[in-house]
Amino acid sequence: MASSHSPRSASGATAVMAVLFVAALCLHGAMAQPLREDYYDGTCPDAYNIVKQVLIDAHESDERIYASLIRLHFHDCFVQGCDGSILLDNMTGMQSEKESPPNNGSARGYEVVDAVKCALEDACPGVVSCADILAIAAEISVELSGGPSWGVLLGRLDGRTSDFNGSQDLPAPFENLTTLQSKFQAVGLNDVDLVALSGAHTFGRVQCANVADQPADRLYNFSGTNMPDPTLDSAYRAFLSQRCPRNGDSSVLNDLDPTTPDTFDNHYYTNIEVNRGFLTSDQELKSAPEAQGTTAPIVDQFASSQDAFFASFAQSMINMGNIRPVTDPSQGEVRTNCRRIN
Repeated sequence: MASSHSPRSASGATAVMAVLFVAALCLHGAMAQPLREDYYDGTCPDAYNIVKQVLIDAHESDERIYASLIRLHFHDCFVQGCDGSILLDNMTGMQSEKESPPNNGSARGYEVVDAVKCALEDACPGVVSCADILAIAAEISVELSGGPSWGVLLGRLDGRTSDFNGSQDLPAPFENLTTLQSKFQAVGLNDVDLVALSGAHTFGRVQCANVADQPADRLYNFSGTNMPDPTLDSAYRAFLSQRCPRNGDSSVLNDLDPTTPDTFDNHYYTNIEVNRGFLTSDQELKSAPEAQGTTAPIVDQFASSQDAFFASFAQSMINMGNIRPVTDPSQGEVRTNCRRIN
């Protein structure tokens, strides 16, 4: 029996299928674009330099801003992925991550992010996401402080939700090594990432509350013993006790790295080697019993080789930046104001 389809109709059907296939590919691409370094090359080619200039200007009046901006990126990525959620203000029915205990009173730099966003909106409106601003600002902050540079992978969209409860479970300065490892593993990061990313504590400031108040009291009542933390170097403890007296002002700021407080280098690790890590979470990387054979050898390597630290830090920042990025337009957007959804 002869076919009911003529050669012409078969050819037309093939053409239709081809068009549908291409359309499907385009739709898939829009939903699942991978992050890439050149994401803004065609749509906002000056994005990196615009961010950099705003940060340089901000640093003139705030020497802490570089460390603060990398902390914002860290606290963003560890809570429902790198989606700019930490930047959202309170909205009806949604409490901001800014108000959770790990962020309230310590996370800072929001006004600088606003300034970056404003400059980018002037240059290329509706193009660069707030989540990507945090990633770019973190790299620039490290590089301008003497640290390594790396190719920042871009193309994140901004999420439309904030996770107040989730932000209460961020890695904390008083936690032991086992807990820290568990929290890093939960977001797909390993021991090298844990030790390398902790190295961001090579610059910046921290309040006395993180070394002299419960649950982080290393100076006067460590773990409820009414004694100081035995892993804390005695001379360093005496120095910190002057800075942070018992029942003193818990908001007084201290250098995380007393050696080179504003320079991104490997002194964080050389300090830990001699029991001068400021935070419990810092010293645990070297002194915890479980650290031997896990994180302690990595600390040793980074203390002896700044190049090794820089290379690992750059890769770990890329790894962290890949935590659950929003790339599906149905799940995210490019906010015109980082503090609220469009």
